[in-house]
Amino acid sequence: MTATPLTDRKNAAISRGVGMTTQIYADRAENAEIWDKEGNRYIDFAAGIAVVNTGHRHPRVIEAVKNQLDRFTHTCHQVVPYENYVELAERLNAITPGNFAKKTIFVTTGAEAVENAVKIARAATGRQAVIAFSGGFHGRTFMGMALTGKVVPYKVGFGSMPGDVFHAPFPVEMHGTTVEQSLGVLKKLFAADVDPNRVAAIIVEPVQGEGGFYPVPVNFMKALREICDQHGILLIADEVQTGFARTGKLFAMEHYGIAADIMTMAKGLGGGFPIAAVTGRAEIMDAPGPGGLGGTYAGSPIGVAAAHAVLDVIKDEDLCNRAENLGARLKQRLASLQDKVPEIVDIRGPGFMNAVEFNDVSTKQPSAEFANKVRLKALEKGLILLTCGVHGNVIRFLAPITIQDEVFAEALDILESAMIEARAA
Repeated sequence: MTATPLTDRKNAAISRGVGMTTQIYADRAENAEIWDKEGNRYIDFAAGIAVVNTGHRHPRVIEAVKNQLDRFTHTCHQVVPYENYVELAERLNAITPGNFAKKTIFVTTGAEAVENAVKIARAATGRQAVIAFSGGFHGRTFMGMALTGKVVPYKVGFGSMPGDVFHAPFPVEMHGTTVEQSLGVLKKLFAADVDPNRVAAIIVEPVQGEGGFYPVPVNFMKALREICDQHGILLIADEVQTGFARTGKLFAMEHYGIAADIMTMAKGLGGGFPIAAVTGRAEIMDAPGPGGLGGTYAGSPIGVAAAHAVLDVIKDEDLCNRAENLGARLKQRLASLQDKVPEIVDIRGPGFMNAVEFNDVSTKQPSAEFANKVRLKALEKGLILLTCGVHGNVIRFLAPITIQDEVFAEALDILESAMIEARAA
């Protein structure tokens, strides 16, 4: 989109390191729609990157926040605690996968949740090393960057990363890496680079987010659990993007019938208000001493109030089933376009965490150019899309699960026309 005076002001005032996918400046939003400062309407298939799963300004979330505003906004839980923090911890302990006693802490961002998960794992095991996977994304803090399996734009120019972080290839068979090959590299890693008895944790996204919306194969997740159990390693599930009904389950790990030892959550938990959580086995979560965990804004009473409302909405509006239904409709529509758009090489994703991947028709190589053409054509027509993937050739779909049926149908029509026009461009 063309630059505006507001864009010029942004460029003069804000670091260029804060990248922007669009030049839309939001004025107001409701459920799955955003209106910009000029009054233009857009259908939001980004949802703040999987944050407003319950839609922009869900009435029950807004009501809960307003009620909290009338009571108090901040005391710092570590100084003057409050009951709704305790109650939310109890709820997460009860609903996260795993038939064992759990405890929870609250922080503010997904990256902070990951940082604390690693701290807890190291304290509980007395070990230092952590293993992550290529293509994974775990945040922009230094430990988050170290764990993240993509250099540009997340690591480039920021110097050396924290030590004792190792990477193994994530199994994506269509890109030439099988489950067996990934497990083979892990075995070689233990033989050549790091003693498994020095590894505190293996961290994995059940569905890679920035990496391209590739789900972890079931046999790979089971193998990771077995490896962790064999060597006394903790399994951390990063559910920051997959959590809270996005995949058709409250948490993506439910698709595997496997419980992680520690789980990180954020994004959809607050329905638009900052809050993140780490939940894990009680004895593991108790490993750090008093004062070792926390933060000034950790577990903000505003975010906690919003999170309670989000959990209520997910249950009362049956958003897990709605995610399954919406995702099935989206994937069916995309499949119907494969003859018209031969650049489509894969359509995937559980629930309503879906993606379409594009290759160049002549070279058969990943085509970031075509994916971006589709994104821009859609934006011109009023549909906000996000790309992702190590090769930048994937469009991911993250519309609010509460999206109205008529708005969803309109968005699918725009998506179809954008793909067909991108072919002609």
